Amino acid sequence: MSRRTHRAHAVVTGGGSGIGRAFAAEVVRRDGRVVCADIDLAAAEDTVAAIQSLGGAAIAVGCDVSNPGEVGELAEKARAWLGREPDLVVNNAGIGAGGRVVGDCPLEDWQRTLAVNLWGVIHGCHTFLPAMRQARAGGVINVASAAGFTAAPRMAAYNVSKAGVVSLSETLAAELSGTGVGVTVLCPTFVKTNIFGGELIDAAASSLAQRVSDLVGFSPERVARMTLDAHDRGRLYVVPQPDAQLLWRAKRLLPTPYARVAGLLGRFVPGSRDKEE
Repeated sequence: MSRRTHRAHAVVTGGGSGIGRAFAAEVVRRDGRVVCADIDLAAAEDTVAAIQSLGGAAIAVGCDVSNPGEVGELAEKARAWLGREPDLVVNNAGIGAGGRVVGDCPLEDWQRTLAVNLWGVIHGCHTFLPAMRQARAGGVINVASAAGFTAAPRMAAYNVSKAGVVSLSETLAAELSGTGVGVTVLCPTFVKTNIFGGELIDAAASSLAQRVSDLVGFSPERVARMTLDAHDRGRLYVVPQPDAQLLWRAKRLLPTPYARVAGLLGRFVPGSRDKEE
């Protein structure tokens, strides 16, 4: 098994909270150094303070991943602090969106969701991968979601953004085959983070998702460990939870019945009937 995630010189986006914070902390536990980037600089600084209190090496950088110029500046700051090119990039930054059907969801919500969740990952790969390809070493972890293949109703913008991340990762795995650069895409269902409180999520849907996450969600620390271990083993897909694995198989084996059942279940989402009328 490769030990690519050990002693890594890493960049983690969305590192101010949730899975991103867990990735940053776990990289440092593996004797690595981490550049913790987040649009909320104060949150990134909190992550860094926690890491440094345990003797780890980390810095915080403010970065809006939807802006390619800021991602370029992130790369420059990372190289300056690390003293070299990063050899592990975790494209984690993302926002939640959901609660409305296609045609009712404002185009502005579509644009913001795709700008962060999909274009943010594209910007990260575009910026950091050329140096890894040239060095024939390193790895990229893209954080998608089970939403990328489950296609649940009333989550179109989020689903599309995460499906794009899955497709991008699959394409990269083919392009980078034999180069020494690894690619892993993470597709979880419920993780105990604050993503369900996003401003683009309908209040009723947000409340339901948060309750389910609190009951059955995996901890972000567990998900980060599982993903880094899988990356070391050279795995492309990480589908950590049993429910995600079941949905993955059902969608592939029975796509048409799956869509019909998903549609029926979608009618029971709180507030859904009001939106259709």
